[in-house]
Amino acid sequence: MSIDFEKFSKYSKPGPRYTSYPTALEFSDKFAYERYLELLGNNNKPLSLYVHLPFCRSACYFCGCNVVFTSKQEKLSRYVEYLKKELALLKNYLDTSKEVVQFHFGGGTPTFYSPYELDIIMSEIKNIFPNFAKDAEISVEIDPRFFTKEHMQTFSKHGFNRVSFGVQDFNPKVQEAVHRIQPFEITKKAVDIAREAGIESVNIDLIYGLPYQSLQTFKDTLQKALLLNPDRVAVFNYAHVPWLKKTMRKFDETTLPSPAEKLAIFKHTIDTFKKNGYKMIGMDHFAKPEDELFGAIAKGELHRNFQGYTTKGGAHLVGIGLTSIGEGERYYAQNTKDMKRYEALIDNGKLPYERGVELNDDDFIRKQVIMELMANFALDIKRLERELKINFFDYFKADLPKLDEFINEGLVNLDKERLQVSETGTLLIRNIAMAFDAYMQKYLGNKKSFSKTV
Repeated sequence: MSIDFEKFSKYSKPGPRYTSYPTALEFSDKFAYERYLELLGNNNKPLSLYVHLPFCRSACYFCGCNVVFTSKQEKLSRYVEYLKKELALLKNYLDTSKEVVQFHFGGGTPTFYSPYELDIIMSEIKNIFPNFAKDAEISVEIDPRFFTKEHMQTFSKHGFNRVSFGVQDFNPKVQEAVHRIQPFEITKKAVDIAREAGIESVNIDLIYGLPYQSLQTFKDTLQKALLLNPDRVAVFNYAHVPWLKKTMRKFDETTLPSPAEKLAIFKHTIDTFKKNGYKMIGMDHFAKPEDELFGAIAKGELHRNFQGYTTKGGAHLVGIGLTSIGEGERYYAQNTKDMKRYEALIDNGKLPYERGVELNDDDFIRKQVIMELMANFALDIKRLERELKINFFDYFKADLPKLDEFINEGLVNLDKERLQVSETGTLLIRNIAMAFDAYMQKYLGNKKSFSKTV
């Protein structure tokens, strides 16, 4: 790819990451609790469970997650008791005997918990949800700074088969700026612990766009990441939203790389992983060719949700814990972000649901199109027409002209049967997907709606 990065910088504008459609900005309490319970219970799909463990000892300034900073063990233990209560309530509204095909611990820092307490949580989850599939994907996000062999023993006991290590960047100056000192040796030791325990799927998370990063410094980070021989790598575009996250205000914005530099970094990242035997999946993931994600792509079953790309797209995602998000075929539902309200709702016998959105027919159609683009960089128009019972060109008559600039630049090719994003166009997939977003119009000109696409 020969790219004029300065020219492409014009595409740097606020836009969604499309972990959902409609996006979280459309979530509200108009989606009533009673209606949520009805949809939660009337779903015959297998289950995917996401459990949020929100606690961290200190802030990583780049982090956009919903976290609670504490050093008090009693707060962590109290939360475990409320998780148990929430799980018991779920059993009243959901058939918890259905097969669980996917489970994920997110955070926060799940391994901030002791191995003993993680064992308690997993034992209770399996008590409430006893039917884990034999080939279930069971995964956890790990901060290498808080990870021991004892943690891994607990995960092995409960059948965990995927681990994801947060790295972000190996450069000491960048680490100091983002308040996360994590030498390469600490990460390597954590990966070694997982490998020695028989984990065959190791993911590493990197972020580009952080303070003091440059193409040259990130080249070094990529080489160190390759030394760890991960099976998957997620390389995220840093979402700078200081109006939402106070810790991001600590950054000197003049130290953030420019859009052109970020594009150069990501283009080099793509080239580096391809040269080392990895293939690109969606807009920010890479994996070895034997990874099951590629089988899902071939079958048209690759799915994107709040945990990234997954093969379990047909599952009913149930969010458990503070701020967790669930996803049914026609809804998204988010638990409250406030700990006091979380506890109060559970004490009153209610699930800690706070807001969400029920998809209308137009939402559902656009979701299929946008998620297909985000996963495969292409649309099989004839298949979509059959499955959605629409005429693609009639339905999106008002939206397709928004693709003209990408078509004229050679970034998108569109004919009667297929929309195909070019290799260079993949760098701008969020911009391209925005053409099909019915809600974007009301956010035009609002710089504090989404992070920048580039």
